[in-house]
Amino acid sequence: MGQWIYFKFKRPASVMINADIAEGEEWFDLVDVKGKVIGKAPRNEVHGNPHLIHPVIHLHVFNKQGHLYLQKRALSKDVQPGKWDTSVGGHIAAGEDVITALRRETREELGIDLQNYQPLYHYIMRNEYESEYIYTFRMTSNGPFKINTEEIIFGKFWRMADIEKNLGKNVFTPNFEQEFALLKKTIFVTKHK
Repeated sequence: MGQWIYFKFKRPASVMINADIAEGEEWFDLVDVKGKVIGKAPRNEVHGNPHLIHPVIHLHVFNKQGHLYLQKRALSKDVQPGKWDTSVGGHIAAGEDVITALRRETREELGIDLQNYQPLYHYIMRNEYESEYIYTFRMTSNGPFKINTEEIIFGKFWRMADIEKNLGKNVFTPNFEQEFALLKKTIFVTKHK
């Protein structure tokens, strides 16, 4: 019988995580609504349990013309395969800091080094499948990019107006659509300060 690890949350419920998992399983930190680490769990327990919040990074890459680079997710992805998504997005491994994860994911997905990035905001995205504490950044680069074909089918720069025309048409991940609304507000506020 597997061993169980209990994580107490500030609310009266506790969450049980099965510690009897396959060797080599990815582990993620679990965080509270303020992003504070409160435990850790394997990927297979976090995905499929929206009560467990795990941290991720998103990077929005703009070119010099102000177009936003998006990636089309590989069909093998366990979440939203084949849909257009954030330039770079990925999990933060258990014990990994945010910027290290941001650098790693940028190299893994686009084959470029992170440079001149700006932190934008952080927020919690929840759906019926998972809950993510998302740290969002932006940077400017015209590429060229060397995409990771295991994770990305294709990537291209989109005009903001073309993104807006395709919202709500099952073209983008729901997470990207939620993030795009925050991104537009942030860009507008930044430009008009």
